[in-house]
Amino acid sequence: MCRGRRKFLAFSFALLFIPALTWLYLSVGSFQVRTLPLSPLEPQSLPLIGGAGEQHALELRVRQVEEENRALRRELSQPPRIPSRPQNSHRHGNHSHPHSNEEGTGDSEGQRAAAAINGSECVQQPVVDKCETIHVAIVCAGYNASRDVVTLVKSVLFHRRNPLHFHFITDSIAQHILSSLFNTWMVPAVRVDFYDADELKSEVSWIPNKHYSGIYGLMKLVLTKTLPSDLQRVIVLDTDITFATDIAELWAVFHKFKGQQVLGLVENQSDWYLGNLWKNHRPWPALGRGFNTGVILLLLDHLRKLRWEQMWRLTAERELMSMLSTSLADQDIFNAVIKQNPFLVHQLPCFWNVQLSDHTRSEKCYKDVSDLKVIHWNSPKKLRVKNKHVEFFRNLYLTFLEYDGNLLRRELFGCPSEADHNSENVGGLQKTLSELDEDDPCYEFRRERFTVHRTHLYFLHYEYQPSADNTDVTLVAQLSMDRLQMLEAICKHWEGPVSLALYLSDAEAQQFLRYAQGSEVLMSRGNVGYHIVYKEGQFYPVNLLRNVAMKQVNTPYMFLSDIDFLPMYGLYEYLRKSVVQLDMANTKKALVVPAFETLRYRLSFPKSKAELLSQLDMGTLFTFRYHVWTKGHAPTNFAKWRTATTPYRVQWEADFEPYVMVRRDSPEYDRRFVGFGWNKVAHIMELDAQEYEFVVLPNAYMIHMPHAPSFDITKFRSNKQYRVCLKTLKEEFQQNMSRRYGFAALKYMTAENNS
Repeated sequence: MCRGRRKFLAFSFALLFIPALTWLYLSVGSFQVRTLPLSPLEPQSLPLIGGAGEQHALELRVRQVEEENRALRRELSQPPRIPSRPQNSHRHGNHSHPHSNEEGTGDSEGQRAAAAINGSECVQQPVVDKCETIHVAIVCAGYNASRDVVTLVKSVLFHRRNPLHFHFITDSIAQHILSSLFNTWMVPAVRVDFYDADELKSEVSWIPNKHYSGIYGLMKLVLTKTLPSDLQRVIVLDTDITFATDIAELWAVFHKFKGQQVLGLVENQSDWYLGNLWKNHRPWPALGRGFNTGVILLLLDHLRKLRWEQMWRLTAERELMSMLSTSLADQDIFNAVIKQNPFLVHQLPCFWNVQLSDHTRSEKCYKDVSDLKVIHWNSPKKLRVKNKHVEFFRNLYLTFLEYDGNLLRRELFGCPSEADHNSENVGGLQKTLSELDEDDPCYEFRRERFTVHRTHLYFLHYEYQPSADNTDVTLVAQLSMDRLQMLEAICKHWEGPVSLALYLSDAEAQQFLRYAQGSEVLMSRGNVGYHIVYKEGQFYPVNLLRNVAMKQVNTPYMFLSDIDFLPMYGLYEYLRKSVVQLDMANTKKALVVPAFETLRYRLSFPKSKAELLSQLDMGTLFTFRYHVWTKGHAPTNFAKWRTATTPYRVQWEADFEPYVMVRRDSPEYDRRFVGFGWNKVAHIMELDAQEYEFVVLPNAYMIHMPHAPSFDITKFRSNKQYRVCLKTLKEEFQQNMSRRYGFAALKYMTAENNS
């Protein structure tokens, strides 16, 4: 930040202190007082004061300092002005380029930036209207890039004061993830548009590229063709960027473009384009050290007039005749074009793209790390690069990585409300919440039903295609941080696809990421979808989590389980065979997997039904919740199951809550039920109302493993109001069922009254 604030504080102190000192002197008359220095501008000590002339001199000096303070306050109260560019001036920067009369920058900005870093001048940024929308374009493809871009977006949102419009060029994976994330993030004054990268591949697929970014690393070249034709300017960012300032400061640099300048770029801070890194190193042609394309300012309308498409294509075709392929993707082609047309570039000060790769000149970009504006983790090693300030950079990155994204849902006041999707959703949600009675003892329960939880789908890489025989089954479950240890065991017991919703904070999501990446078991499984639902509110939204996991199932069938149950070995294949045997495709059935439990943390898991029955007889296993909630699984008829060899049908009864396999199109869970109590019961009742048959599988079983009680079950047991509200929600759910299903739903009311 500008050091003017410190000057202002110093002068303010002088303004208050000096009149007091003067009053003290005048009041003591002839006493001799040795004064302190009057201001930073007068460091020498004054002689002893005793005469009238010296007293008058002091009074004049006090008035002078007061006038200086008033002038300073007037200056600070004025809006910043766009500094004019002196004609025919010469500036000195770090490096020279033959295309500019001013070394190190395209105009006088370099000297002003250097002056700001040295503290000798207050740099005033050009004004950006507070309601002006800033456009940002990002190429993002795949699961990992979708995760990385969130940290960039957080850093931009944290500092921003303007409406934002993000333009994402994505593959189908990234679009699915990011569209869900932004729809549930609901940040006001943020608009997001997506452009299909697959449609652009033909534009750049003819260019051989050795860079790890692959074909997506070339797509910045076609932004003039991809983005809307009426969009005049855009900031283009790599996904590995972190902002340390308001992006409006960078947007303001567009006002500095002169003549035919259409590209704003920072000089490349490595020696790559100098061609001396190793023997026979042949980089693409570049102007001096070349430019880095991690941060680009594009004047799209001017680029189109210059026939940018033809310009870069002709250059690429010519250079590929000798270079054969690009090494740094789009950056090589941008530099080759600039080499031939240096007038296109407005060089940005390097603090707009501090490139943290090994052996770069990034440390020469700044005197103090607090002066930095954009950090670029452009090394394949990312956070493990060598730099004397790398700990500071890493901590800044980790701060945004773990920052609570819910705090970024702040309104921008003072601007006409732009008709963006998020603002409309926020307005609708606020209207719904305002209609709730805040004096209702169950207000918090009712509010949770309408809470929109920020959701990041497929937090880790996912790779699975369902089998062609249409019998595939996905295990569905939800969990929080305290059940993370169950993941490896479930993966060992269930070899099929899994869809998991994890209820975590931003910081916990990063802990989970480290845990998963450190687990050979989890990393060896590409068919597990991890979907982060970020924490908000005081209740565990169990049914919302189940719905999130269910919606991401891409197999015809799903097994609705809980994270603290281990399925029997081979259950996945057994359920797939049952699909065919019981004609699941043409009938509405819910296949019941009998549930058991153990109180032992170390259990010799039964490998067959016979072994399970033996442990049941010995008291090592029990039917699930037989001693606290018998009604929950009593209709399964465990006595019949012991000797059954074929599937058998059971009837719904009050409070029945078995674990079932159903078709993917089965009804969702009711979101009004949160925390502990009735969340599965209501779902099973819905299945019964829709005339699903409950069929118990004779050779299937699952076992509940012991763990500490959850926070929600503790609240249920200790809080009377919690139980009262749960009863109220049950009654309202049953009334809704009666309205939706008519006479057939009366049995639920009767069964409840008789239970």
